[in-house]
This record gives sequence, structure tokens and C-alpha cells, in this order.
Amino acid sequence: MFQLTRSVTWQALKRLYDETANDRIRDYFNADPQRFEKMSLRVGGLFLDYSKHQISSDVLDKLLELANHSALVQRRAQMFSGDIINVTENRPVLHTALRNLGEGPLMVDGQDVMPEIQRTREQIKQFSEAVRSGEWKGYSGERIKDVVNIGIGGSDLGPNMACRALLKYRHPDLSFHFVSNVDGTHIQKVLKRLDPATTLFIVSTKTFSTQETLLNAHTARRWFLENAGDDADVGAHFVAASTNLKAAMEFGIREENVFEFWAWVGGRYSMWSSIGLPIALSIGYDGFIAMLEGAYEMDQHFLNAPFHDNMPVLMALIGIWYINFAGAETQAIVPYDQALHQLPSFLQQLDMESNGKSVDIFGHPVDYKTGPIVWGQTGSNGQHAFFQLLHQGTRYVPIDFIASLKPEPGVEDHHFALLTNMLAQANAFMVGSQGDSKELSQLDPYSCPGNRPSSVLLLDELTPKNLGALIALYEHKVFVQGVIWNINSFDQWGVQLGKRIAGEISERIDERSQDFDGSTQGLLAFVRQHFDGGQGSQPKAADHKPGKEAGKSRTKSKG
Repeated sequence: MFQLTRSVTWQALKRLYDETANDRIRDYFNADPQRFEKMSLRVGGLFLDYSKHQISSDVLDKLLELANHSALVQRRAQMFSGDIINVTENRPVLHTALRNLGEGPLMVDGQDVMPEIQRTREQIKQFSEAVRSGEWKGYSGERIKDVVNIGIGGSDLGPNMACRALLKYRHPDLSFHFVSNVDGTHIQKVLKRLDPATTLFIVSTKTFSTQETLLNAHTARRWFLENAGDDADVGAHFVAASTNLKAAMEFGIREENVFEFWAWVGGRYSMWSSIGLPIALSIGYDGFIAMLEGAYEMDQHFLNAPFHDNMPVLMALIGIWYINFAGAETQAIVPYDQALHQLPSFLQQLDMESNGKSVDIFGHPVDYKTGPIVWGQTGSNGQHAFFQLLHQGTRYVPIDFIASLKPEPGVEDHHFALLTNMLAQANAFMVGSQGDSKELSQLDPYSCPGNRPSSVLLLDELTPKNLGALIALYEHKVFVQGVIWNINSFDQWGVQLGKRIAGEISERIDERSQDFDGSTQGLLAFVRQHFDGGQGSQPKAADHKPGKEAGKSRTKSKG
């Protein structure tokens, strides 16, 4: 059996780390004035500078050798061709097919999936244009003004992040709201501001069985029936993105308003599918297609560029260097663009749900670190919060700085200050507070040591196309790392475990079961006491059945 940590290349990288651990990044620039030119790369509207890393040319060569000796070429080809690479769930992984703009077929189990994808795109186009134009009417004949997406995880984070990032492209007469938390205050806060006669709900759930999403969806449905229409009117105000047509129709959604996607689309990779319906409604179908075009361009780069000029591969290898050899536990994502304020949360799920694994694809425990803890927030806010730890703390944290170059009209001075702050921080992390003066640094115990690594990723402009390319870049980076670690980046058994146990507790909360541990039994007793003491019995999502709310008042809510 192949063991990664015993490979010749892995052992060579360990030796190189020991040899270069005390290297100063700034010394690399002194030794090679062309380092920036050699360690920067453009793909479409994205520019990556990866020169400020504690990585010598020998280390980079050996990391590239690690990629060449891995199964990356084979697994990459298998992913794009529809082979089964999600081995634990026996599925292909084809989010790339969703943004495939090529002309040829793509076969899965002997069937070309592209006609289905194109039909769903056309369905998204027709629906989004009808809503945006005002042709789609609610039960009272009024046009839609508010769109509420109800989902969780990948059915929320991707479209939520994209709609907020591309806010300047939003239809001026539509407002968008995203409900994900099962905490009832979340949906109540949203609903009380809305008029049911002009509100459209999108229920985004692959299986139409996710507890949190269904509970929120039934609450929204009950609110609609209590304040506006009858059962027959639900179809004018609720649509779904789901693989479960039957369950969606039982909820009251019309068959033609169930937007299909497929089992081979993982939740965190699903914004390119009908889960991206809120994006098409917000920025228009042409904008949604522009996002697909940007992702497709990055797909083609990832497929065809040699590893030494391949942006996702290089970012993945840099991450492996820090995770597996330099001992970094986390990765900071710091967008210097307020529009991207939800990008760290989106990338957190993408990376940690994909590569948070401790066994390889054969089920054997691994003896090396896998996915990092991904976190961050926007700059320049971070400069006045957690940057102190990054500069002077004991943690070693690589940073991805992300920014767009083009300012919004009228705030050019703000944007210039934003970009110069980012560049100053990247420089400060590298050189420290004393620059090249080692003697002064040694004399001042309060100086910042520097030698902290970072990448700078610049977008020409924050457009739908460039956002699509940016997301695809990180998707492929995560995939590359998973291949080198020989893990399955496309299952999530930890998530499934939590769902299963939550379901068991919800169904059995009225029992005095001995099947749970002492702590869980004790806490359940407190919960039962609370509900029995005046709150009633624990409600279950299963209690909410279509038709129970019929016959309510049609008085419109005034919000």
C-alpha cells in the first residue's frame, strides 16, 4: 500500500523544511530580483502574487514533483469526464458540467447529461426573466418585490455570498433575503418586514428532507396562508430547487416550478445549478451565465495549464507546504472588498467540509494533517481586530488577501486607501516592524518579527465573470489538496451523523430513553421540563403537513 509520508518526495520536503525553516522571505527577494515576475500569474481577470511565501525555488520544485507523482492528472481527468470519484457514495462529481460551455456530450452511465443541464438553464432563464420583468404575478395580481431563499449549507452560502458580492448588479425593484438558521427568530425577523402578496419563496434542498430547511419552509407557508392566500395560491409564491419532485409537489409547489439538479452535485458545489436561481433573479440570467463563463475559463486553465503555471495547483501546493511541513493549523481569508464579506464563510464550508477527513479513499487512517481551519473577515476591519495576533502572536497563519482593482464611482479615494492598506499589511507581515535591520529587531522586544507569509489575489473588477473564476479557483485548489492527501473531498459523513442524531432526538424527545449518554439524557430532561412547563410538547417538522393551514384569513399583512 502506498504511504504518502514515506514517499521519497515527502521525505525530501521534510528535509527542505528543516534546511529552510529560518530563511527570511525578504532574503529571497534580495537573492532574486525577478522573484515577483517568476512567482505571479494571470488567468483571465485574476492576478495572483505568491512571491511573499517562505518557499524557496528548491521547495517549489519539490512541491511540483509531489503533484506530478500524485494521482492528480488521472483524478482530474476522471472528474471532468464523469467517472465515479466520490467512491464512498458511488457517484461522479460533475459541478464542472454545470458550467460546461463546450459543444460536445458528457456521458455519465452511458447517458449524455448536457441536454438535461441545458433544459434546466432554459427553465432558469424563462422563470428569472418572468419575475424580473413583472410578468410573474402573485395571487393578488401584483408583481414580486421580495425573494426569500430558504436553504442551509451549500443551498444558502453560495447564492447568498454571490448575491451580496454582486449587489451593484441587482434588479432595482427586487430585494433578496436568505433564511438558513433553524432558530425561529431568523425567519420571523425576515417575514415581519414582508408582504405575502409580493413575496416569492425559493425552497432550496436537494432531497426535500433537510430538517432546518423544511421547518423554515413550513413556517413560511403557514405565514403565507394565515396572512394572504389559500392552498391553491401557494404555487404562485413558492418554487423549489430539488431532486425530489414528489415531495416538492406535496408541499404545494407546481411541477413546472421545481428546478432540477442531480445527485452528482454536492451541496457546496451547487451554486452553478438551480441552487443559483436567486443569483439569476438578482443579477439577471445573462449575469448568471457570465458567472458560469468565468468558472468555465478557470476550469479550462486548470485542465490544460502545466502545473508550474497552474493557479489552483500552485495555491494547493503552497497550502500543503504550510499544513504538512510548517505546522500551520489555519488559513486566513481576508478580502479587502466589503462586497466579498461573506466569502470567508463560503470558503470555510468549501474547504473544511471537503477536506476535513482523517481516512483516505480506502478507509485507512492517515498519518498526516489534512484540511486547515479556514477563517477570516474583511479588511480593513481585521487590521483593528485579529491582525495583532497574526503580526505578533505565537500562531503561524498564512493569509490570502483578495481585492478588486476597479473602484466604485465617487469613492475612488476610499478604494485607494483600501488597496494601499492591503499592500501595506502584506508588506508588514513579510518584513516586520524593523525591516532589514536585524540588530534593531533584536533590541526591541515589542517589534513585529515579520516573515509571515501571504498571497495577494487581485480581480480586475468584481464582475459576475471574475467572481465565477474566483470561486472555481478555490474549488480546484481544494480538489488538488484532496487528491494529494488521497482523501475523498466529496462526502461529508460528519454532517450526516449530526443530521441523523438530531432526527432521532427530535422523534424521541417525549420518551425517557436510556439509549443516549447521561449528559444527553440530562439535557433532554431540561428541554422536556421547559416544554411541559407551559410551552407545550416539542413541535416536529413532520407535524407540518400541506393543507393543515387551509381556511385562514386572506387579510394581507402590512409588515
